[in-house]
Amino acid sequence: MKILTQDQKTRTKVPRIAYVALICGGLIAALSFGTRASFGLYLDPISQALNAGREPFSLAIAIQMLVWGVSQPFAGALSDRFGPFIVITTSSVLYIAGVCLMAMSTTPAGFIFSAGMIIGIALAGNSIGIILGAIGQIFPDEKRAWALGVAGAGASAGQFIFVPYGQLLLEWFGWSGALWAFAITSLVVLPLALPFRHASKSVAINKSDTSAGMTTRHALKEAFRLPSFWFLTGGFFVCGFHVFFIGTHLPAYVKDLGLPVELGAWAISLVGLFNIVGSFMAGILGSRFSKKYLLSINYLLRAVLFLGLLMVPPSQTVVLIFAALLGFLWLSTVPLTSALVGDIFGVKHMTMLYGIVFLSHQIGGFLGAWLGGAVYDAYGSYDIVWWIAVGLGVFSSVMHWPIKEKRLERLAPAQ
Repeated sequence: MKILTQDQKTRTKVPRIAYVALICGGLIAALSFGTRASFGLYLDPISQALNAGREPFSLAIAIQMLVWGVSQPFAGALSDRFGPFIVITTSSVLYIAGVCLMAMSTTPAGFIFSAGMIIGIALAGNSIGIILGAIGQIFPDEKRAWALGVAGAGASAGQFIFVPYGQLLLEWFGWSGALWAFAITSLVVLPLALPFRHASKSVAINKSDTSAGMTTRHALKEAFRLPSFWFLTGGFFVCGFHVFFIGTHLPAYVKDLGLPVELGAWAISLVGLFNIVGSFMAGILGSRFSKKYLLSINYLLRAVLFLGLLMVPPSQTVVLIFAALLGFLWLSTVPLTSALVGDIFGVKHMTMLYGIVFLSHQIGGFLGAWLGGAVYDAYGSYDIVWWIAVGLGVFSSVMHWPIKEKRLERLAPAQ
Protein backbone atom coordinates (compact mmCIF):
# COMPACT_ATOMS: atom_id res chain seq x y z
CA MET A 1 0.00 0.00 0.00
CA LYS A 2 1.42 3.36 -1.05
CA ILE A 3 2.42 5.78 1.71
CA LEU A 4 2.35 9.47 0.86
CA THR A 5 5.74 11.02 1.56
CA GLN A 6 6.45 14.49 2.84
CA ASP A 7 7.76 15.45 -0.59
CA GLN A 8 4.31 14.83 -2.03
CA LYS A 9 2.74 17.37 0.33
CA THR A 10 2.92 21.15 0.45
CA ARG A 11 2.19 22.54 3.88
CA THR A 12 -0.36 25.36 3.79
CA LYS A 13 -1.60 27.48 6.65
CA VAL A 14 -5.32 26.94 7.18
CA PRO A 15 -7.38 29.98 8.31
CA ARG A 16 -9.29 29.71 11.58
CA ILE A 17 -12.66 30.17 9.87
CA ALA A 18 -12.04 26.89 8.03
CA TYR A 19 -11.99 25.00 11.32
CA VAL A 20 -15.13 26.81 12.50
CA ALA A 21 -16.84 25.78 9.26
CA LEU A 22 -15.61 22.23 9.77
CA ILE A 23 -17.21 22.03 13.22
CA CYS A 24 -20.48 23.58 12.05
CA GLY A 25 -20.46 21.41 8.93
CA GLY A 26 -20.06 18.31 11.07
CA LEU A 27 -23.03 19.39 13.19
CA ILE A 28 -25.16 20.05 10.09
CA ALA A 29 -24.22 16.61 8.74
CA ALA A 30 -25.12 15.11 12.12
CA LEU A 31 -28.58 16.70 12.11
CA SER A 32 -29.34 15.92 8.48
CA PHE A 33 -27.94 12.40 8.38
CA GLY A 34 -29.14 11.53 11.87
CA THR A 35 -32.78 12.40 11.23
CA ARG A 36 -32.62 10.72 7.82
CA ALA A 37 -31.08 7.56 9.32
CA SER A 38 -34.01 7.22 11.73
CA PHE A 39 -36.59 6.89 8.92
CA GLY A 40 -36.20 3.11 8.92
CA LEU A 41 -37.78 3.02 12.39
CA TYR A 42 -41.07 4.20 10.89
CA LEU A 43 -41.38 1.49 8.22
CA ASP A 44 -43.78 -0.71 10.20
CA PRO A 45 -45.97 1.97 11.89
CA ILE A 46 -46.32 4.08 8.75
CA SER A 47 -47.05 1.03 6.57
CA GLN A 48 -49.79 0.03 9.00
CA ALA A 49 -51.19 3.57 9.20
CA LEU A 50 -51.37 3.80 5.41
CA ASN A 51 -52.92 0.30 5.18
CA ALA A 52 -50.15 -0.80 2.82
CA GLY A 53 -47.36 -3.37 2.72
CA ARG A 54 -43.71 -2.50 3.06
CA GLU A 55 -43.20 -1.74 -0.62
CA PRO A 56 -44.86 1.76 -0.68
CA PHE A 57 -42.65 2.95 2.19
CA SER A 58 -39.62 1.36 0.52
CA LEU A 59 -40.56 2.99 -2.77
CA ALA A 60 -40.80 6.42 -1.12
CA ILE A 61 -37.32 6.04 0.40
CA ALA A 62 -36.00 4.69 -2.91
CA ILE A 63 -37.41 7.70 -4.79
CA GLN A 64 -35.88 9.94 -2.14
CA MET A 65 -32.48 8.38 -2.85
CA LEU A 66 -32.87 8.77 -6.60
CA VAL A 67 -34.15 12.37 -6.48
CA TRP A 68 -31.40 13.24 -3.99
CA GLY A 69 -28.82 11.77 -6.34
CA VAL A 70 -30.14 13.46 -9.48
CA SER A 71 -30.33 16.81 -7.67
CA GLN A 72 -26.85 16.54 -6.11
CA PRO A 73 -24.74 17.58 -9.14
CA PHE A 74 -26.96 20.64 -9.65
CA ALA A 75 -26.79 21.57 -5.96
CA GLY A 76 -23.02 21.06 -6.14
CA ALA A 77 -22.71 23.31 -9.20
CA LEU A 78 -24.74 26.02 -7.44
CA SER A 79 -22.55 25.70 -4.36
CA ASP A 80 -19.38 25.94 -6.46
CA ARG A 81 -20.78 29.03 -8.19
CA PHE A 82 -22.55 30.95 -5.40
CA GLY A 83 -21.14 29.41 -2.22
CA PRO A 84 -22.52 26.73 0.12
CA PHE A 85 -24.33 29.07 2.52
CA ILE A 86 -27.22 29.90 0.18
CA VAL A 87 -27.62 26.28 -0.90
CA ILE A 88 -27.58 24.90 2.66
CA THR A 89 -30.08 27.38 4.10
CA THR A 90 -32.55 27.19 1.22
CA SER A 91 -32.45 23.40 1.20
CA SER A 92 -32.87 23.23 4.98
CA VAL A 93 -36.12 25.19 4.79
CA LEU A 94 -37.33 22.80 2.08
CA TYR A 95 -36.27 19.80 4.20
CA ILE A 96 -38.26 21.03 7.20
CA ALA A 97 -41.31 21.53 4.97
CA GLY A 98 -40.92 18.01 3.62
CA VAL A 99 -40.78 16.45 7.09
CA CYS A 100 -43.91 18.38 8.10
CA LEU A 101 -45.74 17.06 5.02
CA MET A 102 -44.57 13.54 5.89
CA ALA A 103 -46.16 13.94 9.30
CA MET A 104 -49.48 14.93 7.67
CA SER A 105 -49.50 12.16 5.03
CA THR A 106 -52.61 9.96 5.00
CA THR A 107 -52.13 8.12 1.70
CA PRO A 108 -49.19 6.28 0.07
CA ALA A 109 -49.14 8.89 -2.72
CA GLY A 110 -48.86 11.77 -0.25
CA PHE A 111 -46.12 10.01 1.66
CA ILE A 112 -44.19 9.24 -1.53
CA PHE A 113 -44.46 12.89 -2.62
CA SER A 114 -43.24 14.31 0.70
CA ALA A 115 -40.69 11.69 1.77
CA GLY A 116 -39.57 10.89 -1.75
CA MET A 117 -39.69 14.04 -3.87
CA ILE A 118 -39.44 17.02 -1.50
CA ILE A 119 -36.99 15.59 1.00
CA GLY A 120 -34.96 14.06 -1.83
CA ILE A 121 -34.43 17.50 -3.39
CA ALA A 122 -33.72 19.09 -0.01
CA LEU A 123 -31.09 16.53 0.99
CA ALA A 124 -29.04 17.42 -2.08
CA GLY A 125 -28.44 20.86 -0.61
CA ASN A 126 -28.23 20.41 3.15
CA SER A 127 -26.65 17.01 3.59
CA ILE A 128 -23.24 15.45 3.46
CA GLY A 129 -22.64 15.95 -0.27
CA ILE A 130 -22.59 19.75 -0.05
CA ILE A 131 -20.82 19.73 3.32
CA LEU A 132 -18.00 17.52 2.07
CA GLY A 133 -17.56 19.58 -1.08
CA ALA A 134 -17.43 22.85 0.84
CA ILE A 135 -14.97 21.49 3.40
CA GLY A 136 -12.84 19.83 0.72
CA GLN A 137 -12.47 23.18 -1.02
CA ILE A 138 -11.32 25.15 2.02
CA PHE A 139 -8.72 22.65 3.25
CA PRO A 140 -5.44 22.07 1.38
CA ASP A 141 -4.41 18.73 -0.10
CA GLU A 142 -2.48 17.44 2.90
CA LYS A 143 -5.38 18.07 5.31
CA ARG A 144 -8.34 17.34 3.03
CA ALA A 145 -8.80 13.63 3.81
CA TRP A 146 -8.48 14.34 7.54
CA ALA A 147 -11.04 17.15 7.42
CA LEU A 148 -13.48 15.05 5.41
CA GLY A 149 -13.03 12.23 7.91
CA VAL A 150 -13.98 14.60 10.73
CA ALA A 151 -17.09 15.68 8.83
CA GLY A 152 -17.99 12.05 8.19
CA ALA A 153 -17.55 11.30 11.88
CA GLY A 154 -20.00 14.13 12.61
CA ALA A 155 -22.60 12.52 10.35
CA SER A 156 -22.08 9.22 12.15
CA ALA A 157 -22.45 10.89 15.54
CA GLY A 158 -25.82 12.15 14.31
CA GLN A 159 -26.89 8.62 13.48
CA PHE A 160 -25.82 7.43 16.93
CA ILE A 161 -27.70 10.25 18.69
CA PHE A 162 -30.81 10.69 16.58
CA VAL A 163 -31.82 7.07 16.00
CA PRO A 164 -32.42 6.41 19.74
CA TYR A 165 -33.97 9.90 19.94
CA GLY A 166 -36.29 8.94 17.09
CA GLN A 167 -37.21 5.70 18.83
CA LEU A 168 -38.13 7.59 22.00
CA LEU A 169 -40.20 10.09 20.03
CA LEU A 170 -41.94 7.22 18.28
CA GLU A 171 -42.86 5.63 21.62
CA TRP A 172 -43.99 8.92 23.17
CA PHE A 173 -45.82 10.66 20.32
CA GLY A 174 -46.37 8.11 17.56
CA TRP A 175 -44.84 8.37 14.09
CA SER A 176 -46.58 11.64 13.13
CA GLY A 177 -45.67 13.47 16.34
CA ALA A 178 -42.10 12.21 16.10
CA LEU A 179 -41.74 13.70 12.62
CA TRP A 180 -43.05 17.07 13.84
CA ALA A 181 -40.40 17.00 16.56
CA PHE A 182 -37.72 16.24 13.97
CA ALA A 183 -38.88 19.21 11.87
CA ILE A 184 -38.50 21.55 14.86
CA THR A 185 -35.07 20.11 15.69
CA SER A 186 -33.88 20.70 12.12
CA LEU A 187 -34.29 24.48 12.52
CA VAL A 188 -30.88 24.45 14.25
CA VAL A 189 -29.23 23.97 10.84
CA LEU A 190 -29.98 27.56 9.79
CA PRO A 191 -27.62 29.37 12.21
CA LEU A 192 -25.01 26.61 11.85
CA ALA A 193 -24.68 27.45 8.15
CA LEU A 194 -23.48 31.02 8.84
CA PRO A 195 -19.70 30.28 8.94
CA PHE A 196 -19.87 29.07 5.34
CA ARG A 197 -20.66 32.65 4.23
CA HIS A 198 -17.05 33.56 5.03
CA ALA A 199 -15.23 30.22 4.88
CA SER A 200 -15.89 29.84 1.16
CA LYS A 201 -13.64 32.86 0.57
CA SER A 202 -10.70 30.87 1.95
CA VAL A 203 -10.72 28.76 -1.21
CA ALA A 204 -7.87 31.07 -2.15
CA ILE A 205 -5.52 28.76 -0.22
CA ASN A 206 -5.91 26.34 -3.12
CA LYS A 207 -5.30 28.82 -5.95
CA SER A 208 -2.22 26.84 -7.02
CA ASP A 209 -4.68 24.16 -8.10
CA THR A 210 -4.62 23.95 -11.91
CA SER A 211 -8.40 23.43 -11.97
CA ALA A 212 -8.91 27.02 -10.77
CA GLY A 213 -9.70 28.48 -14.17
CA MET A 214 -11.66 25.58 -15.62
CA THR A 215 -15.21 26.02 -16.83
CA THR A 216 -17.95 23.64 -15.73
CA ARG A 217 -18.17 22.20 -19.23
CA HIS A 218 -14.42 21.57 -19.38
CA ALA A 219 -14.43 19.92 -15.95
CA LEU A 220 -17.26 17.57 -16.94
CA LYS A 221 -15.65 16.72 -20.25
CA GLU A 222 -12.34 15.96 -18.56
CA ALA A 223 -13.91 13.77 -15.87
CA PHE A 224 -16.11 11.80 -18.27
CA ARG A 225 -13.09 10.87 -20.38
CA LEU A 226 -11.16 9.45 -17.44
CA PRO A 227 -11.66 5.72 -16.66
CA SER A 228 -10.77 6.30 -13.00
CA PHE A 229 -13.79 8.57 -12.64
CA TRP A 230 -16.11 5.79 -13.82
CA PHE A 231 -14.42 3.17 -11.63
CA LEU A 232 -14.93 5.43 -8.62
CA THR A 233 -18.51 6.13 -9.67
CA GLY A 234 -19.34 2.45 -10.18
CA GLY A 235 -17.81 1.47 -6.86
CA PHE A 236 -19.81 4.10 -4.97
CA PHE A 237 -23.02 2.62 -6.40
CA VAL A 238 -22.41 -0.38 -4.15
CA CYS A 239 -21.99 1.78 -1.06
CA GLY A 240 -25.43 3.28 -1.66
CA PHE A 241 -27.02 -0.13 -2.12
CA HIS A 242 -25.53 -1.38 1.15
CA VAL A 243 -26.23 1.70 3.26
CA PHE A 244 -29.85 2.26 2.26
CA PHE A 245 -30.88 -1.37 2.16
CA ILE A 246 -29.58 -1.85 5.69
CA GLY A 247 -30.64 1.56 6.99
CA THR A 248 -34.20 1.08 5.70
CA HIS A 249 -34.73 -2.59 6.46
CA LEU A 250 -32.45 -3.67 9.32
CA PRO A 251 -34.96 -2.77 12.09
CA ALA A 252 -37.69 -4.78 10.33
CA TYR A 253 -35.23 -7.60 9.58
CA VAL A 254 -34.32 -7.84 13.26
CA LYS A 255 -38.01 -8.00 14.18
CA ASP A 256 -38.56 -10.76 11.60
CA LEU A 257 -35.83 -12.80 13.30
CA GLY A 258 -38.00 -12.85 16.42
CA LEU A 259 -35.74 -10.46 18.32
CA PRO A 260 -36.92 -7.41 20.34
CA VAL A 261 -38.16 -4.48 18.26
CA GLU A 262 -35.91 -2.04 20.13
CA LEU A 263 -32.86 -4.04 19.08
CA GLY A 264 -33.22 -2.77 15.50
CA ALA A 265 -33.01 0.84 16.65
CA TRP A 266 -30.03 0.12 18.86
CA ALA A 267 -28.32 -1.72 16.01
CA ILE A 268 -28.65 1.27 13.67
CA SER A 269 -27.47 3.54 16.48
CA LEU A 270 -24.49 1.29 17.17
CA VAL A 271 -23.53 1.45 13.51
CA GLY A 272 -23.41 5.23 13.87
CA LEU A 273 -21.39 5.08 17.09
CA PHE A 274 -18.65 2.88 15.68
CA ASN A 275 -18.60 4.78 12.42
CA ILE A 276 -17.53 7.89 14.32
CA VAL A 277 -14.26 6.04 14.79
CA GLY A 278 -14.40 4.47 11.32
CA SER A 279 -14.86 7.77 9.47
CA PHE A 280 -12.25 9.58 11.52
CA MET A 281 -9.72 6.79 11.03
CA ALA A 282 -10.50 6.72 7.30
CA GLY A 283 -9.55 10.39 7.14
CA ILE A 284 -6.27 9.77 8.98
CA LEU A 285 -5.38 6.66 6.97
CA GLY A 286 -6.38 8.38 3.74
CA SER A 287 -3.77 11.07 4.45
CA ARG A 288 -1.05 8.42 4.66
CA PHE A 289 -2.04 5.47 2.50
CA SER A 290 -3.52 4.84 -0.93
CA LYS A 291 -7.21 5.74 -0.78
CA LYS A 292 -8.22 3.34 -3.54
CA TYR A 293 -6.73 0.35 -1.70
CA LEU A 294 -8.41 1.40 1.54
CA LEU A 295 -11.72 1.48 -0.35
CA SER A 296 -11.11 -1.96 -1.87
CA ILE A 297 -10.43 -3.41 1.58
CA ASN A 298 -13.55 -1.74 2.99
CA TYR A 299 -15.92 -3.27 0.42
CA LEU A 300 -14.36 -6.71 0.68
CA LEU A 301 -14.75 -6.66 4.46
CA ARG A 302 -18.40 -5.66 4.06
CA ALA A 303 -19.00 -8.71 1.87
CA VAL A 304 -17.40 -10.97 4.48
CA LEU A 305 -19.49 -9.37 7.25
CA PHE A 306 -22.78 -9.84 5.38
CA LEU A 307 -21.87 -13.44 4.67
CA GLY A 308 -21.23 -13.98 8.36
CA LEU A 309 -24.64 -12.55 9.30
CA LEU A 310 -26.32 -15.02 6.95
CA MET A 311 -24.34 -18.00 8.22
CA VAL A 312 -24.36 -17.45 12.00
CA PRO A 313 -27.53 -18.36 13.98
CA PRO A 314 -29.36 -15.10 14.89
CA SER A 315 -29.27 -13.67 18.39
CA GLN A 316 -29.14 -10.29 20.07
CA THR A 317 -25.38 -10.64 20.52
CA VAL A 318 -24.85 -11.47 16.85
CA VAL A 319 -26.88 -8.44 15.72
CA LEU A 320 -24.99 -6.07 18.02
CA ILE A 321 -21.58 -7.44 16.97
CA PHE A 322 -22.62 -7.16 13.32
CA ALA A 323 -23.72 -3.54 13.83
CA ALA A 324 -20.50 -2.60 15.63
CA LEU A 325 -18.26 -4.13 12.96
CA LEU A 326 -20.35 -2.64 10.16
CA GLY A 327 -20.02 0.75 11.84
CA PHE A 328 -16.27 0.82 11.16
CA LEU A 329 -17.02 0.36 7.44
CA TRP A 330 -20.29 2.32 7.14
CA LEU A 331 -19.45 5.89 6.07
CA SER A 332 -15.67 5.51 6.01
CA THR A 333 -16.02 5.22 2.23
CA VAL A 334 -17.32 8.79 2.00
CA PRO A 335 -14.23 10.83 3.04
CA LEU A 336 -12.01 8.55 0.96
CA THR A 337 -14.22 8.79 -2.14
CA SER A 338 -14.73 12.55 -1.92
CA ALA A 339 -11.04 13.13 -1.20
CA LEU A 340 -10.12 11.12 -4.29
CA VAL A 341 -12.29 13.42 -6.40
CA GLY A 342 -10.41 16.45 -5.07
CA ASP A 343 -7.02 14.75 -5.35
CA ILE A 344 -7.53 13.74 -8.99
CA PHE A 345 -9.44 16.70 -10.41
CA GLY A 346 -8.68 19.59 -8.05
CA VAL A 347 -11.15 21.52 -5.91
CA LYS A 348 -12.64 24.14 -8.21
CA HIS A 349 -15.50 21.86 -9.32
CA MET A 350 -15.11 19.27 -6.57
CA THR A 351 -18.66 19.62 -5.20
CA MET A 352 -20.23 19.16 -8.62
CA LEU A 353 -18.01 16.22 -9.64
CA TYR A 354 -18.53 14.52 -6.30
CA GLY A 355 -22.25 15.12 -6.85
CA ILE A 356 -22.08 13.01 -10.01
CA VAL A 357 -20.24 10.23 -8.19
CA PHE A 358 -22.83 10.58 -5.43
CA LEU A 359 -25.63 10.18 -7.98
CA SER A 360 -24.35 6.65 -8.58
CA HIS A 361 -24.42 6.10 -4.81
CA GLN A 362 -28.06 7.18 -4.73
CA ILE A 363 -29.05 4.97 -7.66
CA GLY A 364 -27.61 2.12 -5.64
CA GLY A 365 -29.55 3.40 -2.63
CA PHE A 366 -32.74 3.46 -4.69
CA LEU A 367 -32.29 -0.18 -5.66
CA GLY A 368 -31.28 -1.26 -2.16
CA ALA A 369 -34.21 0.44 -0.40
CA TRP A 370 -36.84 -0.52 -2.99
CA LEU A 371 -35.58 -4.05 -3.71
CA GLY A 372 -35.59 -4.88 0.00
CA GLY A 373 -39.30 -4.11 0.27
CA ALA A 374 -40.21 -5.71 -3.08
CA VAL A 375 -38.34 -8.94 -2.33
CA TYR A 376 -39.78 -9.14 1.17
CA ASP A 377 -43.35 -8.66 -0.05
CA ALA A 378 -42.80 -11.32 -2.74
CA TYR A 379 -40.94 -13.95 -0.70
CA GLY A 380 -41.39 -13.01 2.97
CA SER A 381 -37.61 -12.83 3.46
CA TYR A 382 -34.66 -10.52 2.83
CA ASP A 383 -32.16 -13.33 2.16
CA ILE A 384 -31.94 -12.76 -1.60
CA VAL A 385 -31.02 -9.11 -1.09
CA TRP A 386 -28.38 -9.99 1.49
CA TRP A 387 -26.73 -12.31 -1.04
CA ILE A 388 -26.84 -9.57 -3.68
CA ALA A 389 -25.12 -7.27 -1.16
CA VAL A 390 -22.35 -9.85 -0.70
CA GLY A 391 -21.72 -10.08 -4.44
CA LEU A 392 -21.76 -6.30 -4.90
CA GLY A 393 -19.18 -5.91 -2.12
CA VAL A 394 -16.75 -8.13 -4.00
CA PHE A 395 -17.53 -6.29 -7.24
CA SER A 396 -16.80 -2.87 -5.72
CA SER A 397 -13.56 -4.12 -4.18
CA VAL A 398 -12.35 -5.05 -7.67
CA MET A 399 -13.65 -1.82 -9.25
CA HIS A 400 -11.43 0.42 -7.11
CA TRP A 401 -8.19 -1.41 -7.84
CA PRO A 402 -7.35 0.16 -11.27
CA ILE A 403 -8.05 3.78 -10.21
CA LYS A 404 -5.13 6.16 -10.81
CA GLU A 405 -4.91 8.41 -7.79
CA LYS A 406 -2.45 11.03 -8.99
CA ARG A 407 -3.55 14.58 -9.85
CA LEU A 408 -4.31 15.13 -13.53
CA GLU A 409 -1.43 16.88 -15.20
CA ARG A 410 -2.34 20.22 -16.77
CA LEU A 411 0.07 22.66 -18.38
CA ALA A 412 -1.72 25.65 -16.88
CA PRO A 413 -5.14 26.54 -15.49
CA ALA A 414 -7.66 26.15 -18.29
CA GLN A 415 -9.45 29.31 -19.41
